[in-house]
Amino acid sequence: MKQTKLESLVEANINTISGFVVGYFLAYTILPLYGMEQSHADSLQITIIFTIASLSRNYAIRRYFNSKKVVK
Repeated sequence: MKQTKLESLVEANINTISGFVVGYFLAYTILPLYGMEQSHADSLQITIIFTIASLSRNYAIRRYFNSKKVVK
């Protein structure tokens, strides 16, 4: 079953938003362990950048695979 473009976008958004929470937590807690101290605002900016990249990547990959013909 193929997804519509809108369904692909919704799926990518849900996937990415859930990743946003994990990414923010990791940016704020893990990076200081490697000597990269940052504020909450810095962590939020880093997370937003990676979230936009992830959303774009997920959508493009989903559309690519949905465009391939299924050979039976």
